[in-house]
Amino acid sequence: MNIEVFSLCDAATVDAAGKLNVLGAFDTIWSGKMPTVYPQCAIVLRIRFESIERGEHRVTVNFVDLDGKHIIPAAKGTINIDFPDGERSGSANLVFNLQMLKLENYGEYSIDLAIDSRKEVSLPLLVRERK
Repeated sequence: MNIEVFSLCDAATVDAAGKLNVLGAFDTIWSGKMPTVYPQCAIVLRIRFESIERGEHRVTVNFVDLDGKHIIPAAKGTINIDFPDGERSGSANLVFNLQMLKLENYGEYSIDLAIDSRKEVSLPLLVRERK
């Protein structure tokens, strides 16, 4: 398994042919007051699986503060990886759209990805004071 894309961005879509479109990747939000509400963003993920990894995989995304407190409920789901014999790998795209994301404090947050109950990668999100 190879995580090809894992990002926080302004918007993302997946078209009918499986193309992942990502707009405005970022890792910092500037705010003049707390709490702040970020109107719209998306967590995007593209994973490539080898032929021996065909089948169902559990995906969990946690968005937490530095104390481990969930900012939003954990996003949990399953993906079924199947692609034609003769191909060495296949990919899956996931887009988690977030609306009116409320952040209570300045500081660092973490977006954590687990696949099949194993933590794979984390993204930092910094919320900084705009003066």
